[in-house]
Amino acid sequence: MINVDTLKFDENGLIPAVVVDAITKKVLTVAYMNRESLRISMEKGLTCFWSRSRKELWLKGETSGNYQHIVSITADCDGDALTVMVEKDGPACHTGSDSCFTNPIYQSEDKQEFSLEGLYGLLLDRKATMPQGSYTTYLFEKGIDKILKKVGEECTEVIIAGKADDKAETVYEIADLAYHVMVLMVEMGITTEDIHRELASRHVIDHKVKQEKMTK
Repeated sequence: MINVDTLKFDENGLIPAVVVDAITKKVLTVAYMNRESLRISMEKGLTCFWSRSRKELWLKGETSGNYQHIVSITADCDGDALTVMVEKDGPACHTGSDSCFTNPIYQSEDKQEFSLEGLYGLLLDRKATMPQGSYTTYLFEKGIDKILKKVGEECTEVIIAGKADDKAETVYEIADLAYHVMVLMVEMGITTEDIHRELASRHVIDHKVKQEKMTK
């Protein structure tokens, strides 16, 4: 851990803080902290910023209830900017949007951004709109039994590929399995955040078990 006193605040006593969702890794907002707001943030475990327009401290969520619970704060190599990983209680933007960054400016024609959260959002849209000719629509129309059958089939395919020690085929089948599992999640109302929290809780338990073994 570095000493906060080594951070480089600008001529106004401020340092930019890039707030990132600890679950989705999406950039939520860019705000500014001074020494006092950084101290409060670390003491409370909640993001506190300096409002440049109002010239006052601003505890995120104090009026809206959309608190941001801090997971970690990391300085860059020059010590003049911060990333703040958070778990949020609600929208990060004052517009009610999940993130302040919602206005596309450029998109590459040959490179596409991909994330599991993005795929999950696409599946949610498919379930809501049910476009004709879509395989995902077909699965939702057939319902839970068909979806579960496909999950079972894909599990078997993963096992077969893994047993054959075929890495490329195993990757292909795991991708198929992941897709069908996410269709199941949408069908059951399970979010990627639900899975993230469950895995995170197991990581803590596993860490504690390892520590106990090392002390025996």
